[in-house]
Amino acid sequence: MPQTPLAVLDLVPISSGSTAGQALLNSIDLARQAESFGYARYWFAEHHLNPGVAGTSPAVVLALTAAATSTIRLGAGAVQLGHRTALSTVEEFGLLDALHPGRFDLGLGRSGGRGKPGEPPVPVPAGAAAAVSDGRTANGLLIPAPFSFAKLLGSPRFALHRKLLTQPGAESQPYDEQIADILALLAGSYATEDGVEAHVVPGEGAALQVWILGSSAGISAQVAGANGLRFAANYHVSPATVLEATEGYRAAFVPSAELDEPYVSVSADVVVAEDEATARELATGYGLWVHSIRSGAGAIQFPTPDEARAHEWTDEERDLVADRVDTQFVGTAAQVADQLETLRDATGADELVVTTITHDHADRVRSYELLAEEWKRR
Repeated sequence: MPQTPLAVLDLVPISSGSTAGQALLNSIDLARQAESFGYARYWFAEHHLNPGVAGTSPAVVLALTAAATSTIRLGAGAVQLGHRTALSTVEEFGLLDALHPGRFDLGLGRSGGRGKPGEPPVPVPAGAAAAVSDGRTANGLLIPAPFSFAKLLGSPRFALHRKLLTQPGAESQPYDEQIADILALLAGSYATEDGVEAHVVPGEGAALQVWILGSSAGISAQVAGANGLRFAANYHVSPATVLEATEGYRAAFVPSAELDEPYVSVSADVVVAEDEATARELATGYGLWVHSIRSGAGAIQFPTPDEARAHEWTDEERDLVADRVDTQFVGTAAQVADQLETLRDATGADELVVTTITHDHADRVRSYELLAEEWKRR
């Protein structure tokens, strides 16, 4: 079997006691190191109003990182289309491609957007449920109980998020129409109903790989499949629905000029160290960090192990983060690589995307280095 490519997803985390400026410098350094370690791509996420995350504008961070690297593919994982237009997205990434042609992935997410009015829910693929018994797939991958995002989406911070990111009175374009417009603008085939054409310079003809990111078998997976695009499924965000997401995408896939057959990447949170005890110590702050997100407060600065241990957990708080904590891969390089192979085989992933957060930058770099060395031996 050919080696499965490994990629990096970076949220540009700010550690407690540090600054956004230092977090950015750390991420640019990590991208340089990841290039030397042999990672296939390096993606930046987009998040807003999070005190502990500095990745607010993927395009800006990508421009800085492209100047500091030379060969690794770079991309957004993902641009949040709910508060953007198709034109602004193509223009931003057209500018990047103009200076660094052929190096960028345009990852598109639906966050804050909408489907078609009155659109019925997409049924869960039958095979996804059948593949899981007692919370695990046949090869042992943990598929936890579904997490409800209702509390998070109904939080005051989420409402503020929408208010500050959206022009007053504006309404997001239906997601499938927005994707169609982006593809048409990139291809140079966009025209209004009365024949007025739009040509984006730079942007039209840009050598971008277009990806759709999604956590379920819903509209993101359907749009990715129907347009013959690459699809990235988020085990690290919603582990309960990763199987239905990948199966939904494959079921909807139609061959395109870009792809003859489905192409899937799957993400995972990992922490690697020389021994398991050290890795678990480095991962101590993860649960508290996830809790800050899931509670609707926004990601805190990533705590030290001692800061995390000082938190007195309630049963309700533990339940809030259990699915994420239980599906984080933590241990030696061999242990984590074994778990990544299990994830790959259960989902049929063509690539794996790993995201690692530790309090100290050196530990994060070392985690990626150890994993890359082990993966090359597989």
